[in-house]
Amino acid sequence: MKFLGNLIWLIFGGLECAIGYFAGSIALMITIIGIPLGVQTMKLGLLCLWPFGSTVSESANNIGCLSIPMNIIWLVFGGLPTCVAHLLFGLLLCISIIGIPFGMQHFKMAKLALMPFGREITVAI
Repeated sequence: MKFLGNLIWLIFGGLECAIGYFAGSIALMITIIGIPLGVQTMKLGLLCLWPFGSTVSESANNIGCLSIPMNIIWLVFGGLPTCVAHLLFGLLLCISIIGIPFGMQHFKMAKLALMPFGREITVAI
């Protein structure tokens, strides 16, 4: 069932969303300062490619005291609008019964988009 959900997700917008995240990640990684933010954007792109069956959890190798300031910088420079966009798409999809599983995936992405530093994604294929 996860495979079918991921296939439908990719056909109806997941692939375009992932390409957008990967393009933004490459643009961030061109600058030296943007590399940590680009890595987090890659996490969002990976989750956007295969959201069903993937889990977001606290990282075992947490970066410690840097995760809080980096999450604040992330929040100010793009994390909040990204989170709000995923929340709105999730709410729109949850209006219909068929869209509820896809809306729940957007809520999972909104949680990661809010504070990605110190989190890891486990992709279950």
